[in-house]
Amino acid sequence: MNAFIGENYQDRHSAGYFRQKYLERRTNACVLILLIALFIAGCGSTPKRVEFPTKPSTTTAKPGGYYLDDGPGENLPANLEQIPDAIPRIETLHRGANRPYTIFGKTYAPNVSSDQFRQSGVASWYGKKFHGQKTSIGEIYDMYAMTAAHPTLPLPSYVRVTNPANAKSIVVRVNDRGPFHADRIIDLSYVAAAKLDIARRGSAIVNVERVFAGAGAGAGEAVPPPVMASAASVVAPTVITTSTISADADAFYLQLGAFSSLENADIFRERMTRELDWNREPIAVVNKDGLYRVRLGPYKTRDDAEAAVVQIKQSHDFSPLITKP
Repeated sequence: MNAFIGENYQDRHSAGYFRQKYLERRTNACVLILLIALFIAGCGSTPKRVEFPTKPSTTTAKPGGYYLDDGPGENLPANLEQIPDAIPRIETLHRGANRPYTIFGKTYAPNVSSDQFRQSGVASWYGKKFHGQKTSIGEIYDMYAMTAAHPTLPLPSYVRVTNPANAKSIVVRVNDRGPFHADRIIDLSYVAAAKLDIARRGSAIVNVERVFAGAGAGAGEAVPPPVMASAASVVAPTVITTSTISADADAFYLQLGAFSSLENADIFRERMTRELDWNREPIAVVNKDGLYRVRLGPYKTRDDAEAAVVQIKQSHDFSPLITKP
């Protein structure tokens, strides 16, 4: 027993014993310093959270009601709340933008009467991606103006939009077509959405009611039937005719829309060019069977065309028609 104690005592007081303990302590200290450094580096590199809405949602009134890659501007005006509502006035209806049209296989027939109109559903908004671009009536879209887009209301016309969740109400001028999503009824400008407190959320349920020149704060008042613009006032853009595409008779195309108005077809083509920025195929207006068709392609095989349909459906909730020339 004493021999064991003496031997253990000598081992614990030898040079090798102290060297081993020193190395253990130094290793532990290095590990601790490394962990602290990693923790500090991790904290310093964590990106700040930006609370903007996400991509468009296909579910009613969920966050992210604006279009993919869209959003609010970087330098927002300080007086958004002071921007006045649109004032209804009698205007000549745009000749081309009020004709029937087909987009993503769905046909829309604008109602150009002076009938009263009420509708409830989901409103979304569009911002910087379309700011400065043409609307369906050829005006320049201003995300800081009190405007909106609607699939079938006369262009231009005026509506009162009310957010029932907070009773806030605004009047906007409808000067564009859209939204072309099955679950939405109106697209608001950014400032209009902000004044209704739905800009950050992206979308919300609203009540839409048409109002007329001279109407008060309540229901709209009927006015004489609007006058359509003359054909001479419509400037026709360049169009591709069927004769120029005969060489691609075996190819496949995606038909995005069909319009009786050449001007409206060209505006829609420009819009699709901006929205489908991942696309590398031409988007053209083709005059066929009395309609101006907005087509994407050509694709050599149906499989290639179907792959593009899947991508468009993911971003726009619609499937374009696969067609031949």
